[in-house]
Amino acid sequence: MSKNIKAVIPAAGFGTRFLPLTKAQPKEMLSVVDRPTIQWVVEEALDAGITDILIITGRGKRAIENHFDRSIELESALEKAGKHDELAKIRKVSELANIHYIRQKTQNGLGDAVLCAKQHVGDSPFVVMLGDTICQGTPNCTSGLIEIYEEYNSSVFAVMDVLSSETDRYGIIDGKIIDENIWHVSQMIEKPEPKAAPSNLGILGRYLFTPDLFEYQSQVVSGVKGEIQLTDAMSLMAEKTKMLAWRFPGKRFDIGTLEDWFKAHTDLVLDSQWGSDFSKWLNKRKI
Repeated sequence: MSKNIKAVIPAAGFGTRFLPLTKAQPKEMLSVVDRPTIQWVVEEALDAGITDILIITGRGKRAIENHFDRSIELESALEKAGKHDELAKIRKVSELANIHYIRQKTQNGLGDAVLCAKQHVGDSPFVVMLGDTICQGTPNCTSGLIEIYEEYNSSVFAVMDVLSSETDRYGIIDGKIIDENIWHVSQMIEKPEPKAAPSNLGILGRYLFTPDLFEYQSQVVSGVKGEIQLTDAMSLMAEKTKMLAWRFPGKRFDIGTLEDWFKAHTDLVLDSQWGSDFSKWLNKRKI
C-alpha cells in the first residue's frame, strides 16, 4: 500500500524564531548531527516505502532544492581529489527519492500549504510530514501510521503526551480510546490555553489522510493568528467520517526554537557513531 501513498512536506515558513540564523538559510536546512533537518524527514518517508515526495517551499527556500539536486562541479572536484567517500555521500543525497517542489505563494498557514498539494496528490492517500520535525522510533512514525491506515481504512495522525503548561504550542485532541494507543477523535483545538485543552495529547507533525481532506480544507477560513489551520479541516472531517489518533511511542524532536534545536542535536549525537566521544566531552565539562 505504501507504494500508492505520497508524501507532502510543508517547508515554507519564515523561521522567524531563529533569526538572524534563518535570514538567508531555510530553517529546514539547519543541521542536526550530520545532515539537514529536512533530510531526516525525507529519509523517514523512504524508510516507510514512500518514494513520491512533494516539498512545499516558499521564497528563500532554494537551498532545499539545491541540497537534493546533483552538484556536477562539486562531484567533479571530489572525484579529481580522490575523495571517493565524500563523493558517494553527496551522490546518495541526490538519488534519495523522486522529489517535486511547489511554492506556497503567501504565508497563510499549514492548511493553505497542504492545499497546494491537491493537484499533485490527486486521488491517492498521502502523508503530511512537517519539515522541521524529526521522529525516531521502531516502527518509524510514518510506517506506524501506514500500518494503522491499512488496518482501519481511516485517516490517522500521530500524537504525544505534552505538559499541561504547553498545550498552547500544539493542536490538542479530544476523543475516546478504541485500542492500545489509538483514539477515535471527536475534536481538535489549535493551541488552546491549558484550561481550555480537552486532553494532554498534542499533534506532533505526522499525518496520513485520505484525499477527501482537501474538500474540508477548502472550507476553512483564517483562524488562529490569521492563518488557515489544518486542524480546523481535520475537525470538520472528524464530524463526517472516522478519524484516528495514534500515540507515537518513539521520540519526537521539534526544531521549533533554538533551545529545541540544541536539545535535538545533543540527543541525536549521543545516539550516533560520535556518541561515545561526545559523551566523554560532556562529562569533562561536568554538564
